[in-house]
Amino acid sequence: MSTDGIRGRFKGLFEHDLTLVLAVLGALYLAYILAGVAFGYGLRGQLNSIANLTFFIGVFGMMAMALNLHWGYTGLFNIGIVGFMGIGIYTTALVSKPPVGDGAAQVGGFGLPLIVGVIAGVAVAGLFGLLVALPALRLRADYLAIVTVAFSEIVRFTMMSRTFQTFAVPDTIDLWLFTFDPAADTVGLGGGGGLILNYTNPLEALLRLLFLWEPYLGFVSFVQANVISNNPKPVLDGLFYGIVLLIGVGLFYLLLSRIGKSPFGRVLKAIREDEDVANALGKDTDRFKLTAFVLGAALMGLGGILWYSGQGSITPPSFRPNITFFIWIALIIGGAGSNTGSFLGGAIFAGLLYEGPRYFKNLVQTAFELGDAPRNFGEAMAGFASLDPMPFIVYTLDNVSQLRLVIMGVVLIWLMHNRPEGLLGHRKETASSVDLARPGSGGSTGKPAAADGGDEQ
Repeated sequence: MSTDGIRGRFKGLFEHDLTLVLAVLGALYLAYILAGVAFGYGLRGQLNSIANLTFFIGVFGMMAMALNLHWGYTGLFNIGIVGFMGIGIYTTALVSKPPVGDGAAQVGGFGLPLIVGVIAGVAVAGLFGLLVALPALRLRADYLAIVTVAFSEIVRFTMMSRTFQTFAVPDTIDLWLFTFDPAADTVGLGGGGGLILNYTNPLEALLRLLFLWEPYLGFVSFVQANVISNNPKPVLDGLFYGIVLLIGVGLFYLLLSRIGKSPFGRVLKAIREDEDVANALGKDTDRFKLTAFVLGAALMGLGGILWYSGQGSITPPSFRPNITFFIWIALIIGGAGSNTGSFLGGAIFAGLLYEGPRYFKNLVQTAFELGDAPRNFGEAMAGFASLDPMPFIVYTLDNVSQLRLVIMGVVLIWLMHNRPEGLLGHRKETASSVDLARPGSGGSTGKPAAADGGDEQ
């Protein structure tokens, strides 16, 4: 085979979505592992960094795909994502927390099983999506964005309100939920102090449901006896929970891909391109937009539950608008309209822009003794007077959380100028569910079909 043929086959591999996803994930994990080895990270530190990376790839990939249903499929400009996330996790906490505890941070709940709390959180997030969408159906573009961001701020300030910090529940609700303990009569959102998530850990709940909890504890004991002697369970919990999130991403992908290829999904894309034309063809666009918004809001609520349930506590500042904009950046990187691109954008954002700077800081601080950082920018710059850049370097590392926001902004500006469609954006969807091209022609464009719907452009 000629060199051109080999090159063509190798290039063709990366036109398949699964190969592309595996290549990007493999590159990210390899970069983290090699960096850890180079800077002298031990096995425990390596596993912990991989667990954190897997977690953020899972949550950002999941949320970017949920946003893709709103923006990429339907053209709904939703920048209130974090509001639906907050509704999902707060509802789950309210339903599943045990009916015990005193104080703002120890508010009781109804004590129902976690699976009931998750279902309730998803349902309530979808219900609020319906309430937001009904008055906003006639709004488009930036007007809808204003409504959704205002909604997310209303949700956050409601979480902080003293009015809902604790409140009494009528006995009729106790009977409906089959909770007869009088302690369950007082529940709440915790106010500014937030809520302690003292219900069953989601990983433990899942493993118990699958009858794998005892084998898992046995595996942890084996690792502690033979590999990591210093309490490996938190690290292994994080690693396995990250794997669970990646499985959740796969389920999100399958669901949204089925939606995108269905007649319902094709109408959503028609609305995105020109709602007036879709209306002229007899489609009830209001009903389709309402359905898409509610489904997307429910998925965002589920994403919020999976994101925060394993963290032990939640507070209102966790649901500031910056999380929404992070998810938008992830979608822009991958490309709106493509589920594969949405996940890749979430993975790249999590690995390079969100977790990457913080990981680099930890590596450098582990490998070198840098001393205390200067207290302000002036002291950091003063070192250059004596040709000593170290104060500035140490100050920069100490403030890497703020620096990564600058890096995100630079990357976003570059994308807008050079590749506004993202990595896999602007894929061309087929007009029919049946391939009308001649056999062997590769479709009307002569290119292989994309796994998440439509031909690549």
